[in-house]
Amino acid sequence: MKRLIENIRLMMKKLGRPVRLMEVCGTHTVAIFRHGIRTVLPDGILLLSGPGCPVCVTSIEDIDKAIKIAGQPGVILTTFGDMLRVPGSCKNLQEARADGADIRVLYSPIDALAIAEENPERSVVFFATGFETTSPSVAATLHEADRKGINNFHIYPNHKLVPPALRALLGDERVKVDGFILPGHVSTIIGKKPYEFISREYKKPSVIAGFEARDILETIAMLLARLIKGEAGVEIQYVRAVRAEGNPRAISLIKTCFMPVDAQWRGIGTIAGSGLSLREEFRHRDASKLFDITVKSKPDIKGCACGDVLKGIKIPTDCPLYGKKCTPENPVGACMVSTEGSCSAYYKYEAGT
Repeated sequence: MKRLIENIRLMMKKLGRPVRLMEVCGTHTVAIFRHGIRTVLPDGILLLSGPGCPVCVTSIEDIDKAIKIAGQPGVILTTFGDMLRVPGSCKNLQEARADGADIRVLYSPIDALAIAEENPERSVVFFATGFETTSPSVAATLHEADRKGINNFHIYPNHKLVPPALRALLGDERVKVDGFILPGHVSTIIGKKPYEFISREYKKPSVIAGFEARDILETIAMLLARLIKGEAGVEIQYVRAVRAEGNPRAISLIKTCFMPVDAQWRGIGTIAGSGLSLREEFRHRDASKLFDITVKSKPDIKGCACGDVLKGIKIPTDCPLYGKKCTPENPVGACMVSTEGSCSAYYKYEAGT
């Protein structure tokens, strides 16, 4: 570790200029803080957090629609626990549950299928959120529901795709990034090919990283080595978990159930091809087709800088609400809700102590 840190210092001297590196994954953001990575890096390396927290990028409109689904007669809405406190336009899922909606926290979509099997007279809806990492398990659950003939199981699809979001970031002239620390979990599914446009079109290096302190330091060193040579390319540091081709079986499973669509990202807006919608043969499982969930669109929360934080344009402490109106106990923005959110990580490990 000491040799790695010294090597990074020597490379920064050789490079002779500041660098801005973006960790895309929320788990990386937390790991960087938890391990104290920022405190051992030389001056000139700025680590920025990207849009890699699925809770943080779930739009206000989609939270409102999930609440409306939960309010339908006879519905049981199931969801991952970190979605409960994400702010909607008027309230969150936790408050909707307090108002009487049957909203249950699960660890896996297969648990929602079990609830549907136990409650045949009710509609059970799984709020399907997350990136490429969680979508294969949802796809597998859909196949299992069809195999068992469990007709009262549905999902509200809200999956997001990471590569289109990175393309949108790179197309924003306000975003200044020299290299990317790419998400390890997502990459176990999709491999390295979907990221190759970053080097091919934007001439920037990127490295798929693991989550231990050594992984992150090795990744930073690999990025600096590329920058010194003036090379782009995509490398895999997390070789113990990620293959270049990813997981072909999981990719195939996703494709059997889902197809890419435009999707709304909180604070960022609509990103082309960045979401997943159910294919025609699974459309009978789509809760948004089963219920009327039309809601009036609301703007993002006034004063909240989550959008610029997710793009790496600002850091959390630049937000006027941070640590004042917006805290982990009373989150205004989604970046403060999740433990993987940038604002939450800053508050816990650095500026909010």
